[in-house]
Amino acid sequence: MRLGLTSFGGPIAHLGYFHDEYIRRRKWMDEQIYSELVALCQFLPGPASSQVGIGVGIIRAGLLGGFIGWLGFTLPSVIALVLFAFLLQGFDVENAGWIHGLKIVAVAIVAQAILGMGLKLTPDRERVTIAVAAAAVTLLWQTAYTQVLLIVAAGLLGLWLYKKRPNAVGQSIHIAIGKPFALCSLLLFFVLLIALPLFRQLWNFEWLAMFDSFYRSGALVFGGGHVMLPLLEREIMPQGWVSQADFLAGYGAAQAVPGPLFTFAAYLGAMAGGIVGAVVATIAVFLPAFLLIVGALPFWNDLRSNPRVQGALIGINAAVVGILLAALYDPLWMTAILSPLDFTLALFLFILLVFWKCPPWIVVLTGALGGLIIGNT
Repeated sequence: MRLGLTSFGGPIAHLGYFHDEYIRRRKWMDEQIYSELVALCQFLPGPASSQVGIGVGIIRAGLLGGFIGWLGFTLPSVIALVLFAFLLQGFDVENAGWIHGLKIVAVAIVAQAILGMGLKLTPDRERVTIAVAAAAVTLLWQTAYTQVLLIVAAGLLGLWLYKKRPNAVGQSIHIAIGKPFALCSLLLFFVLLIALPLFRQLWNFEWLAMFDSFYRSGALVFGGGHVMLPLLEREIMPQGWVSQADFLAGYGAAQAVPGPLFTFAAYLGAMAGGIVGAVVATIAVFLPAFLLIVGALPFWNDLRSNPRVQGALIGINAAVVGILLAALYDPLWMTAILSPLDFTLALFLFILLVFWKCPPWIVVLTGALGGLIIGNT
């Protein structure tokens, strides 16, 4: 929970905090095991830093340890964002200058994420091409299945292009979970992914629809919380649960709180259905992460030595950059950058993040203040 209260800066920063606390100070595992655990969580869809925390808890104290580790790291930001949701309810969000400033903050932060991910995940012309094609398809063919099909297609393309890529294999991860239990966890992950939309069609129950939307968003995200933005936007907005102004304001506010960005779901759930909605959304969006890490840990030593699996992951990661690039344009840029002053503020915030390395909470406050000033000019 102390990490949940103090871990600002996004998933990469969270992994640094984890390393300092669990490896350097407490020596709960060695460097090799930790690096292998991080590699596994980067391979899986879902919130990488949260999955690493769950994995540390499982290795340290079994399944209950994984749950306790997740709860402590996640609860502070869930509470903060639910309180922010209650603060906004009944507020004239559309015309508030500081809310518009938060939208501009979101533009700067996603642009920073694209820059960092692009340099790492698209270093050659093949992967740049996959990313650009994914961005174009995402923008031009906006359906509920677009991103899923893009991820599958990019994985197949990566498997073909990079199937002979050399792969270094390190020390094995020891985990006290049997393969039969792991298989049941993976089976449940896929059963829920397939069955929830069917149940949603059969029974017109709002909480089931909400659980399905957030579960699918949490299950199909490669690349961290920023990539969840377009998935959630396409799941939530057509239902009318949250207005676009509220959606983008909450996304901007989520950058100011510590802990995982996936807790943005708690804000959306609270806006749509109060405390119950926040609980439903939080459980649904993190449940895939639990099922996948529990299901994958016993098989990781086999997967990471398979060059075909690594090739597919390379293609998927390139597509993720393109999906995020599309989200930068729509909905972020189209709803936040409405004037030269907006663009100037976004550029200033981007420089603060990338070149001055300012903490995200400072950038959020600066953006809100800038939005107020722009609104009064």
